Amino acid sequence: MRQENDLIDRYYSVIPAGGIGSRLWPLSRADAPKFLHDLSGSGQSLLRDTWDRLAPLAGDQRIMVVTGRAHRAAVEKQLPGLTDANIVLESEPRESTAAIGLAAAILERRQPGVIIGSFAADHVIGDPQHFRRVVRQALVTADAGYITTIGIMPTEPAIGFGYIHATRPLGVEGAPDACFVDSFVEKPDLETAETYLADGGYMWNAGMFISRADVLLEQIGRSRPELLAGLLELAEAWDTPRRGVVVDHVWPELEKIAIDYTVAEPSALEGKLAVVPGTFTWDDVGDFASIAKLHSGGRKSELAILGKNARILSDSSSGVVVSHSDRVISLIGVEDIIVVDTPDALLVTTSAHAQRVKAVVDALRLSGSGDVL
Repeated sequence: MRQENDLIDRYYSVIPAGGIGSRLWPLSRADAPKFLHDLSGSGQSLLRDTWDRLAPLAGDQRIMVVTGRAHRAAVEKQLPGLTDANIVLESEPRESTAAIGLAAAILERRQPGVIIGSFAADHVIGDPQHFRRVVRQALVTADAGYITTIGIMPTEPAIGFGYIHATRPLGVEGAPDACFVDSFVEKPDLETAETYLADGGYMWNAGMFISRADVLLEQIGRSRPELLAGLLELAEAWDTPRRGVVVDHVWPELEKIAIDYTVAEPSALEGKLAVVPGTFTWDDVGDFASIAKLHSGGRKSELAILGKNARILSDSSSGVVVSHSDRVISLIGVEDIIVVDTPDALLVTTSAHAQRVKAVVDALRLSGSGDVL
């Protein structure tokens, strides 16, 4: 118990709240990104759900949120327990290494030896108590010097996620389920995914990382020394009057690169990456097909309806309708349909083509139609 209390006293949750969720356009926009919406049916945003899931670990005062300057007001409104010292504002997106690395550098200066856990603001997780038990095992593993991730045990041969391969137990006392990560695997085709599911040694990569901040920063420094130098310069000025000037000078020059490439993959090659399997339900709500599945319990005959004042008439139809207008939407005899109705944009597609919504966003951007993005 003493060890667990000591770890919790040294622990900080970090919530990177960035990205617009382009596969969820036109619901998710630059000024109202995915994490600010209720997509799970909980009655509150994905961001608030994430906060409520993490707060019991170490309390409201030990959660840091990294988000864009433009989202500060909305984030603070949804998270009244978030202190000014624990909100890190990005002037522009620089990918996950910069976001998580800066949080780690700031917290390490404030509390040397701190352990951080990074969890995306826009995922849906079932059984929060089980989730926290897994996090506690990851804390023990991280304190032993490993960069630790939480892998999700797959329930289907999903092709939309990367995979983690791990079969060798780590043998860390207090973390009986922890294993060495052998390798990361990019998103597979269906046949390969079916092989992974049958094998039993593969887990979905959910992008959750738990590590001592100094270990994480050391790994960033080995793979990207210039990026680490910039993060340390920012952290040194962060709690001083020089913050604004240094951020404006340093932040735009930081390399845009995901933490998978700077930390996770190099650590796996060096035998310094561990994984704790999670058997709780998890969904990254990556597209409208995911939302349909989330709300129908996997029953393809169901029609999921989102929107407080949605006016939907349905006859022998399935899929998902998101209504943010006052129009009546009538569906007759259509299967796996996706309809997203907003005051200035309408999307109609099918679950099979949900991933292609991102291409629409790219086309709108190239055509100069940024007013609807």
